[in-house]
Amino acid sequence: SAALSKDLRQKYGVKSLPIHKDDEVQIVRGKFAKEQGGKVTTVYRRRYCIHIDRIVKEKANGAQVPVPIHPSNIQITKLKLDKDRKKLLDRKKAGRSAGDKEKGKGKFSEKDVAMADVD
Repeated sequence: SAALSKDLRQKYGVKSLPIHKDDEVQIVRGKFAKEQGGKVTTVYRRRYCIHIDRIVKEKANGAQVPVPIHPSNIQITKLKLDKDRKKLLDRKKAGRSAGDKEKGKGKFSEKDVAMADVD
């Protein structure tokens, strides 16, 4: 999974999502951080790396090869949404908002504060 950009975080209320092919990403850490982002061309789940269309290196024989990048070093800037991914976003947002309501504001809940006075 990879972190979402600030705009997407506010829009969907979720911090991170599993990365999919055709998502648009920006590299935020590593050797290629200054490069423009691009579209994800492949996702290797077994190797924990992705390939981005504009990030390539040249081999000794002149062939262009995509550079593997770890998903923790990127930020998703545009999602490719399908029905399953929309359901996932709704589930994650609902769970997050339910947790916020349960916790309330602040570090301690009312129950914890009430128990502090009991000796």
